[in-house]
Amino acid sequence: MSRRWILIGGGLVLVVAFFLTQFEWRVPTRPKGDVADLRALREREDLNVVFLLIDTLRADRLSAYGYERPTSPTLAEVAGSGVRFARVEAQSSWTKASMASMWTGLFPHRTGVVRFQHGLPPAARLPAELFQEAGYVTAGIYRNGWVDPNFGFSQGFDLYVNPTPRKDPRGFRRPAPGARQLPGTDQDVTLAAIEFVKRNQSRKFLLYAHYMDVHQYAYDDAAAALGFGSSISDSYDAAIHWVDSNIYALLAELDDLDLLKKTVVVVSSDHGEAFREHGGEGHARDLYLENTTVPLIFMLPFRLADGLVIEPVVRNVDVWPTVLDLAGLPPLPQSDGVSLVPLIEAAARSETLETPKSLAYLDQTWGFIEREPAPLFALRDDGKRLLFRPRNPDALEVYDLASDPGEKRNLRGTPPEWVEPFKSEIQGQIEQPIPWGEATTVELDDMQANHLRALGYVMPPGPPRKEQD
Repeated sequence: MSRRWILIGGGLVLVVAFFLTQFEWRVPTRPKGDVADLRALREREDLNVVFLLIDTLRADRLSAYGYERPTSPTLAEVAGSGVRFARVEAQSSWTKASMASMWTGLFPHRTGVVRFQHGLPPAARLPAELFQEAGYVTAGIYRNGWVDPNFGFSQGFDLYVNPTPRKDPRGFRRPAPGARQLPGTDQDVTLAAIEFVKRNQSRKFLLYAHYMDVHQYAYDDAAAALGFGSSISDSYDAAIHWVDSNIYALLAELDDLDLLKKTVVVVSSDHGEAFREHGGEGHARDLYLENTTVPLIFMLPFRLADGLVIEPVVRNVDVWPTVLDLAGLPPLPQSDGVSLVPLIEAAARSETLETPKSLAYLDQTWGFIEREPAPLFALRDDGKRLLFRPRNPDALEVYDLASDPGEKRNLRGTPPEWVEPFKSEIQGQIEQPIPWGEATTVELDDMQANHLRALGYVMPPGPPRKEQD
């Protein structure tokens, strides 16, 4: 499939798609259903999957998650008639490590993709490959260089493109700190996604759209008119509203094409963003909850009357095992993640199932090629969270989330009895093998390095200038 269609017809699509964002949400024409209909999805021959990844999105800034500002009316509407997971943890705090983990269903230290030069090898089995083998046409549209094809993320996609940047919308704002910015806007992703959907509406498809303007703190006039303020945190909120309007445009097109009633839409993020909760800003330096707590919302081909909220903690490694289960496709091999379908069904019966512990990982020297790895693990279960550094085991961080949800009081001085079992479990994880032996090593050319610098990095041999990715 050619990139050419991304370059043509953009003007008309732009007018049609973004004109829609100025009006109140139209109730999608999906039939009513209930959780009992979940199992029937796997028998369908016409089921589509749309996976929307909003880079750097923390859950507590969304209207659907109780935020007081109207940052995301579209996602609030989607959650209100779908499935919203209340507590979701990403497996790392920077894009490449997190996305490698999400796509493979493996914890980051088991993918091997933990440093700037690492990539997924061809031996890695990705969901797009399973969809492709099942007869789906597959497309990935992204603006983040950490998921470029050279890092192995294009496996299984018939079309995998970084869309050609268009002129910014009138009045578009780019207030993020730092001199560099990615060219184009998330409008480019939306328009390319709409064109793909229109061209493939008669086929079953998997579409992955990776939005970046929340990461860039960039937004349009409509978001500016909300009057959130002028701080970086305010700009972040305005950027969420801008991306939410992009999602509305895409969903409206799916509705116009009568595709929503046969499409599962998944909204997720790779990591969150810090605003000095622990002294720093951005992400990719630590694993505190502001950097790992992300949204997860499922919009089903039918409307649930009151929506469904799932309270137990789940993980990003569970996303694709769940989608594959819904679609009736084979599971990911050797996955650490599990399908959340039984959890959804139990919640509909007002029952609670036990969920696995959540593990996150960050090599804190991931951007310094000359430095030794500095692994940091975070293990969470039932209101307990341990941050553990194997190379410095005495530097524990121990948190009781029930009484201290913001992780402000380190209980290391008088550690609870659960700390030693948590440490033992992390040590056991360290011993788990990488299924394909090791990650690939990728050499960046000047264009790729410049793209990543535009995301806020100084690439080696210098250190990263900021914790954004």
